[in-house]
Formats: sequence, C-alpha cells, structure tokens
Amino acid sequence: MSQTVTGLVLTYNGERWLEDCLRSLDFCDELFVVDSQSTDRTVEIAEKCGAKVAIRPWPGPVKQFEFALNEIKTDWIVSLDQDEILTDELRENIISAISLDEKTAGYYTPRSSFYFNRFMKHSGWYPDHLFRVFRNGKMKVTASGAHYHFEPLGDTRKLSGDILHYPYNSFFEHMNKINYYAEEGAKDLRNKGRKGGVLRALAHAKMRFIKLYFLKLGFLDGLAGFCNALAGFYYTFQKYIRVDEKGDWGR
Repeated sequence: MSQTVTGLVLTYNGERWLEDCLRSLDFCDELFVVDSQSTDRTVEIAEKCGAKVAIRPWPGPVKQFEFALNEIKTDWIVSLDQDEILTDELRENIISAISLDEKTAGYYTPRSSFYFNRFMKHSGWYPDHLFRVFRNGKMKVTASGAHYHFEPLGDTRKLSGDILHYPYNSFFEHMNKINYYAEEGAKDLRNKGRKGGVLRALAHAKMRFIKLYFLKLGFLDGLAGFCNALAGFYYTFQKYIRVDEKGDWGR
C-alpha cells in the first residue's frame, strides 16, 4: 500500500484479547497503544507485538483519543478497542479500500458482539456499523456518558466483514460495567438538566426492555437476548434513579 496506516488501540488491563487484537492489525505500518496504567500484562503484550506504547492516566475517552491522534503521522488510522479483532474478510477489505485511495473520510465497518453464549444477531447489536477506518484528520471524537463516538468529517462508505467484539468475560463483569456506565450516564443527564426519579426510571427502563427484546427482536437471540434486555432494563433504571441522588446514604 502506498498509503501509510496506524493501528490504534486504547488499553486498560486488556491482556485477555489484546494479542489477538494487535495480530489482526499486523498489516498496519505502525501499531500504537495508549495504556491507562494497566496492572496486568497489557503493556508487555503490546510491546511483544511490536507496538509503540504510551502510558498516561485516563482523562476520559475524548482527551485520550485526542492525545493519541496528535501523535499519529500516517495517512490512515484503524482504531480498535482492546477486546475487538478484525476478521480476515474485513482485513482484506480495509487493505483494498485504503489502496484505492478513494476520496472519502473513511469507512464504517460492521461489529459482531459475543454475549453469554453466542454472537448476537439482533437486540440492536448487529450489524452495529462503526466508523473505525479513517483518514488522519478526518474524524472528530465525541462522548456521551461513558461512551465515545467517532464522527466523520467528510463522505464515507461501508465495508463488509466483521469486527469480532468480546465485551464481557462474565455476568459479573457486565454488572460491574453497568455500574460504571450508569454512573457516567447519570452525570451526563444531570449536566444536561434532565430529571430523574423513580417514575422516570421505571418508565425509561420499561421502554428499554421493550425496545431490546421486542422491537429489536432480542427474543430471536434466545436466552442471551432475554438476559441482555433485562440488563438494559437495570442499566436504564440505575441511570435515571441516580440523577437525583444526594451524596452518601445515611449522612
């Protein structure tokens, strides 16, 4: 490829899938890992895979990505989370698209996520197109609560082939992440002047379950779809009930 490419991954205690993630990016000219002070083997694995590693405290997704993007000098960037892996089909399609050097800001790619006992095909989880292949300088990072988003600055196309995503190792880990996401989501609602309370929490949680299980056809994902819809109910209830929370209980 005449165009140069960096594979970018932000990490924190990501040793479980990181080697597979970086190996799937080995067509890139450079691998760049920005680590938020991991306490496991994440940095060791990244260096073994030939990645350049920067270690800095986590300032939130927008600032961490902005730091990373300012360090990258290649023409293109392929960004993955530490628990994501490119399929061979998507790898080849990315290489081909970048080689063509089309006049686009970048490409959306499908993501297939594993939950409980299967790759989800419904529940709003698939194809989950994400803007992960982009020209340097043609993407803006935004965030809502704990979730970041890449916004293209120009025309885009879609590529076929999946990013394989392994977001949770267990229900225990999912519940821990829900706790974090609900807290960040509540802060975001509070900052926007939105109201909370039990009735709003129940109403929004009920609608979340209906959306995931019925409207998004989660029932077709079997037990995994049902568990995911219940988790969505719990997350949404927690997010809205925390908006009006006042400090430590009992003080």
